[in-house]
Amino acid sequence: MNRRLVFAVLAVGLLVGLAGCSMIFGGISDEDLDREQEYDDLRDSDADVAIDLESGSLISSGEFRAVYELEDRESLSLYRSNIYSDRALDIHSVRYWYPNGTEVTGSELDVDQSQTSTDVRVPDGNGTLAFSGDADRKSFTLPAYVEGSYEVTIPEGHRTTAFLFGDVNPSGYEREVVDDRERLTWDEMDSTLNLQYYLTRDIPLFIGLVAVVTTVGGIGIAYYYRKVKRLREQREELGLDVDIDDDSNDGPPPGMK
Repeated sequence: MNRRLVFAVLAVGLLVGLAGCSMIFGGISDEDLDREQEYDDLRDSDADVAIDLESGSLISSGEFRAVYELEDRESLSLYRSNIYSDRALDIHSVRYWYPNGTEVTGSELDVDQSQTSTDVRVPDGNGTLAFSGDADRKSFTLPAYVEGSYEVTIPEGHRTTAFLFGDVNPSGYEREVVDDRERLTWDEMDSTLNLQYYLTRDIPLFIGLVAVVTTVGGIGIAYYYRKVKRLREQREELGLDVDIDDDSNDGPPPGMK
């Protein structure tokens, strides 16, 4: 009976392991590769790489759209890095345009995903590649897969300029606001893009919160000070606070010779 139980546990573990492997190495489905997405606005950019960020909600992550103008490059290796290793970038809505404008969907391209990268190979190294993926609600990080000029548009109503709330790396960018959307441009980028942004309405809320905390803290300190002062006065009224003079040092205590 125990032997059968052991075999059953091993069988279940094997199935779970195989399922996990299939999730890791199964790649991206044709349905996700061909998912509908709009890229015309990004293709109109003069930058070599145009990225548009959309904020999410409290229960869902944000999203980014990216368009890359390829120059003599027939493949891109897409990944994100952490402290320990690289991991494959999950993408969807992949599109490719030949130099003559002919469009190809993601399922028609060679897309191979491993644990560490998602490799996309295109039929012509001088076309345009576009894809989408998930983004955090208030931050965005992406390596510079292609060197050149970059244009990044922050979600509507968000900014990167306030100290402690926003940050932009690398430096050397220009900033403008168009239709309540902050746009950052670099003439040249060859390092990882790191952005921290915030809702403009968060700043007054934060200032209000600081004011409330300061006021409550001040009231608490004043109450504590008055209470301590009152206790001291009560001790003095009861004669509990008696000063000890140094006269006892002039001679031996009473009763001692």
